[in-house]
Amino acid sequence: MNELTLLQAMRDKTPVATDAAVEEGRRKLLLRIDPSAPIAQPPRRRRTAKWAGLASLATAAIVAALVAGDVLGPTGWRGAATAQAAQVLNEAAQTTIKTADPVVNPGQYLKIQSSNRWGTFSVDENGKEFQWLDTENMTMYIPANRNDEWVWERSGRIPTVFFDEASKEHEKTLQYDQPRGDVLRGANGAFYGSSPDQSGFPSSEYLASFPRDPHMLLNNIFKKTLGQGQSIDGEALVFIADLLRTGMVPGDLRAALYKAAALIPGVTVIDDQATLNGRKGIAIGRVEEVSHTRQDIIIDPQTGLLIGERQVLTEAQGTMPAGTAITLTTIETSVSDTAP
Repeated sequence: MNELTLLQAMRDKTPVATDAAVEEGRRKLLLRIDPSAPIAQPPRRRRTAKWAGLASLATAAIVAALVAGDVLGPTGWRGAATAQAAQVLNEAAQTTIKTADPVVNPGQYLKIQSSNRWGTFSVDENGKEFQWLDTENMTMYIPANRNDEWVWERSGRIPTVFFDEASKEHEKTLQYDQPRGDVLRGANGAFYGSSPDQSGFPSSEYLASFPRDPHMLLNNIFKKTLGQGQSIDGEALVFIADLLRTGMVPGDLRAALYKAAALIPGVTVIDDQATLNGRKGIAIGRVEEVSHTRQDIIIDPQTGLLIGERQVLTEAQGTMPAGTAITLTTIETSVSDTAP
């Protein structure tokens, strides 16, 4: 019997470990493997941060082996979402299966409208930092035959929320390389000379490659995101949120993603009356203690459809107060007979 088989055999009898205990174990394991390796503190930005536990290839290989052996997976000993959050997510999964996806006939387009908010950080010649929030509205038109031309309307990032006068005045002095607002066209979604997947729009083949079993799906996501983000669980929820907010996820995969999110430790119900762009839903989220941010997904309980996702500050950062959504996307899909 090898070590992974032994761990799997005994895991049902093992007490549930806290996240702090797991992270401390990873730290000690790293030091034992490579005493000279630095223990980096994760940066504050969620999608560019590197998981602090992966300071060496040896450690990465061990964690990869644990994920492959399901020790770090959802059937392991590390817990799951709270009972309330799991109930909401599993009920949303059942509801979304019954909600028909838009049917796009030949000559028509899947129309995906999104309103987005981005946190913006700028530094002047004296090293002083300024912060504000930009808003960008986008509409994507995807033809029934995805090999045909896609059309992407973008308003461009428009500064909308300032927290101090200094940042507002600083923004007025900036020179932008490109004019705000654009209409992009690309066969098969190849905008900016790249493939759809590289542009952030998943292909049908990519979506079909995901397992629909939630346990297998979550381990698949763990493997895809290994070495990214601030924690393996936090990055898994970010991955789920990013995929859902494309508006291109079919109902069966959407349901599986909800069920997979219910298996992530630390996921809780944040607000059962969350409002985004006038639409109310239930917000499910998970806090990253190092960066003091929380990743939320907001679901319409009546349809099981995603209303949007956001990243919220749990503590003030610079001029931005706690509770500020430094990234936010709302999504609405429909069918259009025409495109710009």
